[in-house]
Amino acid sequence: MPELAKGNRIVNWTPFIVGLVVALILGWWVLPSLMKAEMNQPVEFNHAVHVEGFGLDCSVCHYLQDDGVFVGLPTTADCATCHMTVIGGSTEERRFISEFVKTGREIRTEWLVYQKQPDNVFFSHAVHNFDNCNYCHGYYAETKDLCNVCHPDVSSSKPPVYRENRLSGYSEHTMIMWECEACHAIPEHRDLTRASTACLVCHK
Repeated sequence: MPELAKGNRIVNWTPFIVGLVVALILGWWVLPSLMKAEMNQPVEFNHAVHVEGFGLDCSVCHYLQDDGVFVGLPTTADCATCHMTVIGGSTEERRFISEFVKTGREIRTEWLVYQKQPDNVFFSHAVHNFDNCNYCHGYYAETKDLCNVCHPDVSSSKPPVYRENRLSGYSEHTMIMWECEACHAIPEHRDLTRASTACLVCHK
C-alpha cells in the first residue's frame, strides 16, 4: 500500500513539472521571439569598409555640431560627399547612389535606429565625449573604443539584424535604464562629473 501511494505522488507531480517546463520555454524563448519583428535597413551599409578600408573615424559621420547637438545619423548629402559617384565595387553602393543620391531621397529618415532614445529620456553626447571620459580613464585609444561602451561594435562588420519590439516600437539594442545607472552610480563619476542617479537628470 505505501508503494502505491508513493507512485501516485509521482504521477501527481508530473503535470506540474511538464507545465512548468512548457511555461519556461514559452516565456523565455517563444513569446520573446514572437514579440520582435526583424526588419532590413534601407541599404546594406558596411562599417568595416569605411573604418578598416579607408581609416575613417566614427566622428567623420557621427559628430557634435557647434551648438552641442549630436548628429547620430548622416544625411544623404553627408554620404554624397564621398559617394556622388561609385568608388567601390559594391552593388549596394550603386543602389544607394541611384536611389538616394541622384533622387534626393533622405536616408536618415528611413534608417532604423538601433538605440533610439525613448521620448521621455534626455541624453547628451556632448557631456559623454572622448575628451571628458579620457581625461580620467585615458585608455580609449580611438573614438570607437568609447562609443562601444554603450553601442554595439559595428566598426568591423555589417550592422546586426534590426529587431524591433512590436509593442514598444524600440529596437532590442535600446539601452536599459540600469545600464546608465551603473555608470552614473560610480563614486568617482558622482564626485568628479556630478553624475547622478536622480530621475530628473535623464527623464525630462
